[in-house]
Amino acid sequence: MAAPETRFGFVTFAETWNGRMAMMGFVIGLATELLTGQGILSQIGLG
Repeated sequence: MAAPETRFGFVTFAETWNGRMAMMGFVIGLATELLTGQGILSQIGLG
């Protein structure tokens, strides 16, 4: 009997979603920089 496939830990499902969320974060950060004219660090008060 095969072990049931889990959706937690370092599995393909989790790594795929982690990559997608990282790409979305990068695109949103870039868009925010373009719209405000400020870098991310200056937007949060660190630069």
